[in-house]
Amino acid sequence: MAVYTEVSEEELDAFIAGYDIGAVLSLKGIAEGVENSNYLLHAERGFYILTLYEKRVNEAELPFFLGLLEHLAGKGVTCPQPVKNRQGQALGRLSGRPAAIVTFLDGMWIRKPDARQCAAVGEALAKLHRAGADFPMRRENALSLAGWTNLFESVHARADQVAPDLSAAIDAELKHLHAAWPHSLPTGVIHADLFPDNVFFLGGKLSGLIDFYFACADAFAYDLAITLNAWCFEADGAFNITKGLAMINGYERVRRLDDAEVAALPTLARGASLRFLLTRLVDWLNVPEGALVRPKDPMEYVRRLRFYQSISSARELGLLR
Repeated sequence: MAVYTEVSEEELDAFIAGYDIGAVLSLKGIAEGVENSNYLLHAERGFYILTLYEKRVNEAELPFFLGLLEHLAGKGVTCPQPVKNRQGQALGRLSGRPAAIVTFLDGMWIRKPDARQCAAVGEALAKLHRAGADFPMRRENALSLAGWTNLFESVHARADQVAPDLSAAIDAELKHLHAAWPHSLPTGVIHADLFPDNVFFLGGKLSGLIDFYFACADAFAYDLAITLNAWCFEADGAFNITKGLAMINGYERVRRLDDAEVAALPTLARGASLRFLLTRLVDWLNVPEGALVRPKDPMEYVRRLRFYQSISSARELGLLR
């Protein structure tokens, strides 16, 4: 989450008047994240999240995201719910941007997750995969192999400003992944961005999942690889195999990985590292002037990618079979 677009008081009041949530009491920008402009909205009837969708988001895809939230909640996944205006619409416009209000989830995200929390996240991810199985809408993953190549082409000339020889290292990894990427794995709706700041805990228990704006159709095991990347590395860059074991076991309590998924997991983890390396690199080199945003260090994912390049089996990620 972040703030790129400022909202005037007059525009906000006119927008909120179309909803049955009462008058605005306060509006506070949320600085975390990189994709959209997000605000914590306090209205007379409670707290909400107000999102203005920025240029990277395809407006035509917003019904997919908002519909998915409603579908998952109906299947027992705790996630934000779109708040519809008096015309029954979940999507409107504010300050020249598509905008939506969703319900606020109680809880806090964990900055230093432990193995027990990693297990809970693995279980929640598998439940999400189960719950989305019959969602009728489909969105392709714009940030898979072809998308990574396009991202790299947009920044390769400047990549070495971030680290020496970074451009060549990314180019070599892209070539490897194009040759090695697995196909025909079990596929369905994935979250594709289940980082710690998108998972809330309350009273020691997982209380909800947020930020589904990268959700798409892709391999379930790829989503697990993304989540291993996000949760199982320590501050010094080392992979914590105890956390990996806990997360994979948690996932398999709900949905068992098949043999092809197990064999593919190291390659999928390499791809997940490269995906976040590239999007962070693009954001690092293209922060909009005056934006209230903290770009994330792409080199963190260079180190994770190097770890995955050094392993040969899912056992080195914690899968004990």
